[in-house]
Amino acid sequence: MNLPWPTFWQHIPESDRPALRDALAELLSTGVLLGDDGRAREIYLTAREHLRELAEYLAPLNLDLTSDPDRSLLQARPVPGECGLTAKFTKDETLLILVLWRLYHDTRMERAMESVVVSANEIFQALKLTFERIELPKDSHLERMLARCRTRRLIRFQRHEDPQRFGESAVEILPTLPRVIPFESIEAWDRMVGLHAGVKSTGEAEVSTDDEVAP
Repeated sequence: MNLPWPTFWQHIPESDRPALRDALAELLSTGVLLGDDGRAREIYLTAREHLRELAEYLAPLNLDLTSDPDRSLLQARPVPGECGLTAKFTKDETLLILVLWRLYHDTRMERAMESVVVSANEIFQALKLTFERIELPKDSHLERMLARCRTRRLIRFQRHEDPQRFGESAVEILPTLPRVIPFESIEAWDRMVGLHAGVKSTGEAEVSTDDEVAP
């Protein structure tokens, strides 16, 4: 069933409309539009030509549309406390994302890199270093958490083909992740880490609405 094109967008050329539909679907389902290659690149380029329209469409939902100057991506980020289209991280996912944020930050500070790639072993080590009392997740549990981060377009994940070498699996941390929890400084990150310093094991309890992602 083909629904009618909205009257307030009649000025958009017919040729651009399929890509714009796809762009909105991606932004509302994952919160991110990545335009690296293939069809995704075509959708991104069309969306970039209609940024004003997309931003105005998302504004009533309290979603702020932002772009990245260094990467081909658009991100629909919820306005804290205002947007109803949000999902919450579990406690264990929050610890993982805090660690990924710090790995991304430190790598970018040490050397200018377009891409930040770490191994699963580096993530395990960072979790233990940051949260000394934590019971480290099993390989399968970490993979499930990374899979959820991937569906939110926060990372890319390449599992090692050898199950016995899971620790060598590659995780690319995307620049969308630091925007999900946009700390103004390392001190702000330290304060958030301090709230979780007493965690002894991973769990499934939901955390505060500070850890929201769209949609």
